[in-house]
Amino acid sequence: MSTSLLYHAFAVRGYQYVRSSYGKGGIQFTIDQERCELQCSACGSWEVQPKGRIAREFKTLPIGGKPVKLAFEVPRVECRDCGCRRQVKLGFADPRVSYTRAFARYALELSRHMTIQDVADHLQVSWDVIKEIQREDLQRRFSRPKLKKVRQIAIDEISIGKGHRYLTVVMDLQSGAVLFVGDGKGADALLPFWRSLRASHAKVRAVAIDMSAAYINAVTTYLKKAVIVFDHFHVIKLYNEKLSDLRRDVYRELTDSIQREILKGTRWLLLKNPENLDLEKNEKARLDKALKLNTPLATAYYLKEQLRLLWSQENKRQARRFLKGWLKLAEASEIRMLINFAKTLRLHQEGILNYYSYRISTGPLEGTNNKIKTMKRQAYGFRDREFFKLKILGIHETRYALVG
Repeated sequence: MSTSLLYHAFAVRGYQYVRSSYGKGGIQFTIDQERCELQCSACGSWEVQPKGRIAREFKTLPIGGKPVKLAFEVPRVECRDCGCRRQVKLGFADPRVSYTRAFARYALELSRHMTIQDVADHLQVSWDVIKEIQREDLQRRFSRPKLKKVRQIAIDEISIGKGHRYLTVVMDLQSGAVLFVGDGKGADALLPFWRSLRASHAKVRAVAIDMSAAYINAVTTYLKKAVIVFDHFHVIKLYNEKLSDLRRDVYRELTDSIQREILKGTRWLLLKNPENLDLEKNEKARLDKALKLNTPLATAYYLKEQLRLLWSQENKRQARRFLKGWLKLAEASEIRMLINFAKTLRLHQEGILNYYSYRISTGPLEGTNNKIKTMKRQAYGFRDREFFKLKILGIHETRYALVG
């Protein structure tokens, strides 16, 4: 083996090949460094005096499935200029690690297609080594996202476990990158993000959120000039929750066993869009039969379908007229559920109609939340919360078929 092969195959430059040894199912290459190549690791001075060596081994790229190590007696020097006494810097490995940079790059490439445990088994190292390599890479690339050019963002929370454990996620809607992951949910979870955003002098123009009072107060406090857009997905989701409650109340009030049997199991049919009803399973006929049982339930269902048309109007003026008409219908229905929901929409109508100024939603963030859940499930959970948050910050670079 030649010194040039050390450089071209293992990215080890400025060192000389000494010898090779074989045993214990692996290969070991011993390397050395000339005296004239030594310099102070603190100030960079070449005026140094050797003060012994420390034998170390570094894991590097495998050959034919066999593990390979580099054996190197790291020189310890004393600097004549700054007086510092320490080991010299290594050109092929970072401080305080037992593997080369080439090995780390190879492990990261494998991590795109394999789990941490699979990579560790393949490279014959511990699980913690691969995790630490991933952590260092994610920390370097994503721990401080650039916020200066951010103009449109989405904010939402995601449940990460039992016991009401949440993370708050902020996404750049133009790039699709996650900008921030905060612990918990609500306004307090976003405080570090507001500080970073203010320091970057970013000019955020629009924010997509749900109708949470905590998010509304936070955005109006820290982004006074930003336009709030209430996500249509959450508006319909809130309506569906009220519609489910109404169906449950109707079911409880029914005394006829036949009518109760007709209404039983129709919850998901009420929540489905009409175009998604399965004709082969006779879902449309079942739904029509259930709606004939109760006029308030039928009214609420048809008003839900009408409300969906709010986001398909030609412009904001027509959408405002449409919403005004819908609110009058809901309030005139004399159905308490619809009257209360109409009050909620009336309070938030400007944020809903702002969709026609900035056609954004939390939809892309919902998709990312699904990827986060998939990643968590495939990894069988993450015990290290900070590592999990780093993985989320880099999730936009992954495929949907994620690895943990």
